[in-house]
Parts: sequence; structure tokens; C-alpha cells
Amino acid sequence: MGILEGKKILVAGVLTEASIAFSAAKIAQEQGATVVLSNFGRALSLCQRIAKRLPQEAPVVELDVTNTEHLSTLADRLREHVDGLDGVVHSIGFAPQEAMGEGFPEVAWEHAATAFQVSTWSLASLTQACRPLFGDTASVVGLTFDATVAWPVYGWMGAAKAALESTSRYLARELGPDGVRVNLVAAGPLRTMAMKSIPGSNQFEEAWEQRAPLGWSVTDTEPAGKAVAALLSDWFPATTGEIVHVDGGFHAVGV
Repeated sequence: MGILEGKKILVAGVLTEASIAFSAAKIAQEQGATVVLSNFGRALSLCQRIAKRLPQEAPVVELDVTNTEHLSTLADRLREHVDGLDGVVHSIGFAPQEAMGEGFPEVAWEHAATAFQVSTWSLASLTQACRPLFGDTASVVGLTFDATVAWPVYGWMGAAKAALESTSRYLARELGPDGVRVNLVAAGPLRTMAMKSIPGSNQFEEAWEQRAPLGWSVTDTEPAGKAVAALLSDWFPATTGEIVHVDGGFHAVGV
């Protein structure tokens, strides 16, 4: 029996097979979970195609986290596929090109605001939208890229990730009494659509190749997917507000 046997999981933001979200959905199914996916707009059809490549084809719901109607109706639309939720995977992030690269203090608020709304605030709004479906316990797992330092070319997405990490702690504090755990997985650089959209992201790959004690594969999303699945399971019943690093140990070493 798998560690997620009988659990019902929403994986929000699945786009391609190269994503951590897809790996997490695949592993969750292999571990016994019923999985629902979400995306929106042009990415919705991609998500629907990707859903067919899972061990069992998963239903897909439309969810744009900037659309208040999508959020307010999410629980009802999910009930068409599951009678509740035991876990949510937040794999949602976006920053306009204007908000990344160099020139950090020159970025207009409208571009930075988009990064914060989609990449940070959405963790809280998605969790809130799913709360009517939670039982006595639930696990929310988000994805971050170590925001304790300033990275080259990451720009306002880095600031949004720092805010995401803080958001996860505030959610953990407030929702803990309701049995809801909120944790993040900080993965190393992976050749996902998100990473490819960052100008000059090859710098991350080079740094990890030189410094990660365990080594690092930029094409292997399974380690991060396994961490997400573990946090969704009952094997971390007293862990919340935590950031689990899945980066080959890069975060722990200096030059």
C-alpha cells in the first residue's frame, strides 16, 4: 500500500512532463492517491494532454488564480471529481520578463505586482479556496527556489519567492489549529518551462554542477516530486512552516 493510499490531491499548475508538478502527480498516483490537475487559458489544453500521460488519466479543472470567480467556484467544481481534498500542490508562478534580469530597482510596480499576485498571494488564495474540502487534516505543499539570498537574473521573482516563503509560515501558523500543514519544497534548478523563461538561467546550472555535494541533474524532477509526495503523506504529521531543500545539498555549502 502506498503512502498516499486513499488520499485526494489537487495539483495546481501542471504544464509539461518536465515539471515538478507532473512528477509529483505521477508519484502521488503511484502511491495510491486520486489526483486532479488544474491550469487555465492556453495552458489548459496542454494540461489536459499531459493528464493522459499519467499512470491513470486525471481530470482537469480550469483555475486562473487571478480570477476571483475561478477561486470562489473551485470547491464546487472539484466536487464534481472528488468528495474532498487531503492535499494541495501549489506549482504556480509567473513574473513578466520586465520583472526579471538586471535593473531590479527600475522595474515598474505593475510588473512586480503581477509576480506577487500570481506567485505569492495565490498560495493563500488557493488554500482558502480549497478549505471547504479539507477534512480533519490536510497538507498544502508549495514550490520555491531558495530565497534566502539574491540570485543573478531572478529579479522580482526572487522577491516574490521570499514572500512566498513568509506566506507559507503565516498560513502554517493560522491553519495549524484546523489540522492544515503548509510546507515548501526548495528544489535546485531544473529545465522546466519556468526556469527556461529566466534570461541567463544557465548560470544556475553551472553553479550547481560545481558545488552541489550530492551532484545535481537539471533534468531529473523525481527527487523533488518524491519530497512533495512525502509532505502530502501522513509521514510528516507534525511538520509545518518548513522548507525542505531538494538541491543536492547546494544550500548547505559555501564556495
